[in-house]
Amino acid sequence: MSLADPSWLVKGDNAWQLTAASLVGMQSIPGLAVLYAGLVKKKWAINSAFMVFYAFACVLIVWVIWAYKMAFGIQWGAAPFIGTPGPILTMDQLLAQAILPTSGVTAAFPMATMVYFQFVFAAITVIIVAAAFLGRMNFVAWMIFVPLWITCSYTVGAFSLWGGGFLAQMGVIDYSGGYVIHVSSGTAGFVGAWWIGPRLARDRKDFQPNNILMVLVGAGIVWIGWNGFNGGDPYAASTDAGVAVLNTNICTAMSLLTWTVLDIIRYKKPSVVGAVNGMISGLVAITPAAGVIDGWAAIVMGLLSGSFAWFSMNITAKHLRIFTIVDDCLGIFHTHAVAGVVGGIFTGVFATPDGCAAYGLTNPGGAIAGNWKQVWLQIVGAIFIMALNIFMTSVILGLLGLVIPLRMSDRVLELGDDAVHGEEAYAIFHDGQRSLIYGDTLPQRDDNETGQMDVIEGTAVISGDNSNEGGSGRKDSPVSGDELKQD
Repeated sequence: MSLADPSWLVKGDNAWQLTAASLVGMQSIPGLAVLYAGLVKKKWAINSAFMVFYAFACVLIVWVIWAYKMAFGIQWGAAPFIGTPGPILTMDQLLAQAILPTSGVTAAFPMATMVYFQFVFAAITVIIVAAAFLGRMNFVAWMIFVPLWITCSYTVGAFSLWGGGFLAQMGVIDYSGGYVIHVSSGTAGFVGAWWIGPRLARDRKDFQPNNILMVLVGAGIVWIGWNGFNGGDPYAASTDAGVAVLNTNICTAMSLLTWTVLDIIRYKKPSVVGAVNGMISGLVAITPAAGVIDGWAAIVMGLLSGSFAWFSMNITAKHLRIFTIVDDCLGIFHTHAVAGVVGGIFTGVFATPDGCAAYGLTNPGGAIAGNWKQVWLQIVGAIFIMALNIFMTSVILGLLGLVIPLRMSDRVLELGDDAVHGEEAYAIFHDGQRSLIYGDTLPQRDDNETGQMDVIEGTAVISGDNSNEGGSGRKDSPVSGDELKQD
């Protein structure tokens, strides 16, 4: 047997794990990138999508240099909630059989596959957090926040539940990240939104999506990508992986239908954006339970997730003052934190002994199997993850805010992408060829048929001499705020 084909390697498992990891990666890029870009106003499309791309790249570097071992390595001293930081980059490490040393879990594929698989989960978690910050967070602050939050918050939750930490030892079930990813991101997003501050009042009042078809494309990628999200967590192309994939789709479909019916009852119209929220709520709720519950329970969980999250977003949020103070841009507290807690607690109700055994757990099922203790354990797990993220997110943004503004200035917020990136999302009728920030020209009303251009301020890029060779081709001459013409 050659080194390239070790005896422990099961090629089918490795192939499925890499496929599952790629599906989860596609949920972030392009999935959430285009979903966010379509849900926000046109002036924030580029910024929103780029926050996703930046986070995906940043998390990978952080992950392989120190964070993977903090989440899945050897326990750091006497702390039962964090692993010892360190790199995992050498060929010897990456070619070895995958093992989670604290929990004792092994898999029939190489460590390189495990590292990448766990990375895409870490990346999508902080990318979900971004959904609460859209439309006003200082991009440089976001660049710093991402590695700090992954290091100080995500790794603690991941180790505690998946890496062999104290919650795993207690018996809390989180099949694929209902707590580690969704309760975590929904809580951190809501808390972070308070620290950053709100969008412009005008944007909060009128923040219509700029491209709902793009939203549906992103949502479709996220939905189908979830087959890898939940189907990859048995770490094998196993029977339980098939159950997880089927239950994922059942719960998601039921949640989407529930949300749509409630929209019709309440607002007399079926909302596409509402249906996407219902879809996300279902995906989130089934995540902690995917491979350990029956199919009928997946239907019930879809009904519960669609109902609880809908009520939280459409009723509770309109009556509790905290939701008017905190500007959670895309409402991820409802679709991730609320739906994640609902899914986690009802995992404690519906978990079956056979499902737990198929996943490799020793838990004797949930309340339907007579084990009501599992419900209590699930509540404890949810409380810890929420408390962790309230504390860590507050510490990170509180300290970061002392060094750099967390929120863009009102002047920049008026302009959006053009001010932040010097780019615009859609080049419709040559709209993308100008930049007010750099003193480009706008067509003047040609009442006299002169065909001339009107310079707002600065020097326009001259036609025929706008080569970018050796530079940007622009002269830095920013406009003043009172000279801007708003749409």
